[in-house]
Amino acid sequence: MSLYSFGLDPVSCHAWNKDRTQIAISPNTTEVHIYQKSGKEWTKIHELTQHSGRITGIDWAPISNRIVTCASDRNAYVWTLKDRVWKPTLVLLRINRAATCVKWSPLENKFALGSGARIISVCYFEKENDWWLSKHIKKPIRSTVLSLDWHPNNILLAAGSSDFQCRVFSGYIKDIEEKPGPTAWGSKMPFGEMLLEQGDDGGWVHSVCFSPSGNSLAWVSHSSTICVTDAANKKTVTQLKTEYLPLLAVLYLNETEIVAAGHDCCPYQFSYMGPDSLKYIGKIDLPKQNSKVNMSAMQHFRNLDKRATTENENTDLETLHQNSISQLCIVEGDRSKVTKFSSVGLDGDMVIWDFKH
Repeated sequence: MSLYSFGLDPVSCHAWNKDRTQIAISPNTTEVHIYQKSGKEWTKIHELTQHSGRITGIDWAPISNRIVTCASDRNAYVWTLKDRVWKPTLVLLRINRAATCVKWSPLENKFALGSGARIISVCYFEKENDWWLSKHIKKPIRSTVLSLDWHPNNILLAAGSSDFQCRVFSGYIKDIEEKPGPTAWGSKMPFGEMLLEQGDDGGWVHSVCFSPSGNSLAWVSHSSTICVTDAANKKTVTQLKTEYLPLLAVLYLNETEIVAAGHDCCPYQFSYMGPDSLKYIGKIDLPKQNSKVNMSAMQHFRNLDKRATTENENTDLETLHQNSISQLCIVEGDRSKVTKFSSVGLDGDMVIWDFKH
């Protein structure tokens, strides 16, 4: 594992390019910074500054090399690299609240965007007018959409929201793609059709993730629970209530192994072997070794005066991240066998974790 720091500002979201030599991050501001790896250091090479509100989502399409960003200014831009300059194209979103998350589809011919307007915008490029249009999924979402993930078939879309529900919708757009075949989630898939609605644990759904095959879906919520639903087994939901602080991000490392992270500042590994078989495996983080230092008499009385204690207390956490982890991304390997993944947190750090199968 390796730790990189991008300053003191929290990193709200990040995305990698295809060969993982560049990373786009937002330091919780209106800007997106693109860094290039040179040796062991990261050098800033671009700044994307079109937004007027705080950046809430970034996704980088590996094949077409386009970046999509969304922000609390209710806008989204698709960025294209021309002559070593990133040029933005505005997307017609038609939303009246902040955008919260964005995700390219696997074939990169459309992307989904969640917002505080209780709407999912599925956006696609219309060649005739040379612009990005959006179609809205509204019902039955009753609150802000917090997270999105595409099914590998490029049609189904999972969404987690602050109305405590995890849902699966059809994102089929007949103008740009062929009619989809049946899946384990359902056979009728007109645009906006809801194929799943789950969530009785009473917590905001912070993150959702399809398995590599697309047959199961995992989500984490603010009630410190992780849930998995299995489409191949009558959409049975398996729930595991953890003893940790709420988890904010979830990622499949292969068909059975799941990693999740959040307010406890370190990633946890879970294993899903089938209905009613969701188990906690352990921490992926290695604890820091805090060495005790002999105190002088002067330091002893200084601590007594400052902290009302005689101990030389170290306020650092025993984890690599010193604040909540906000997002997880795949770094090495495909979705069916991830060997490295990255995490960013509110401490301004990015950690690349190794995972052995």
